[in-house]
Amino acid sequence: MKITGIILAGGKNLRMGRNKAFLEIDGRRIIDRTKDLFLEVFDEVLLVTNSPLDYLALDLRLVSDLIPDKGSLGGIYTGLFHASHPHAFVAACDMPFLNRPLIGHLAQLAPKFDIVIPKTNDGLQPLHAVYSQSCLPFMEDLLRRDNLKIIDFFPRVNVREVRADEILPYDPELKTFLNVNTPEDLQKIRESAPLRSGPARTPD
Repeated sequence: MKITGIILAGGKNLRMGRNKAFLEIDGRRIIDRTKDLFLEVFDEVLLVTNSPLDYLALDLRLVSDLIPDKGSLGGIYTGLFHASHPHAFVAACDMPFLNRPLIGHLAQLAPKFDIVIPKTNDGLQPLHAVYSQSCLPFMEDLLRRDNLKIIDFFPRVNVREVRADEILPYDPELKTFLNVNTPEDLQKIRESAPLRSGPARTPD
């Protein structure tokens, strides 16, 4: 796809206590799952991190925050700035069940919108969405004002919400949006216990 894939790996992992990207689910690290999927889907893949030495072995293009300490919004801004394509799909590094058909659906909608973002019963999912580079000035405006709430610039751009009825044919259990923030989350996922997709959040 002529769209950039951006992996956000800039969190501080405070609640987990170790790097979530390197946690294993079914014998595979989450970051390896994400890397392999992105390389299959996108012709350009970027990993946004402020710890590049941790990720050198992945042999991906690594970029660090243009404006430090600005959370997920700063990571999305950095990835979009460096992207070669006008649109980019963004995902956090702690999502082990990314769904290729669903990503493809979002990407197909992208050319007509500035943002294509899933919306579940838990709300918008800004860390699993497609953004266009036309969002950059509005993101920068928030960053300069130290407002790190991603969705606060959405009223200024053209947003396509992808509702649950569109998502369910691709992912009936909504596993795509599961994320691993705590040891308890990890245990639940490993035990295949039900775990709801999270609301809009910032990796830590």
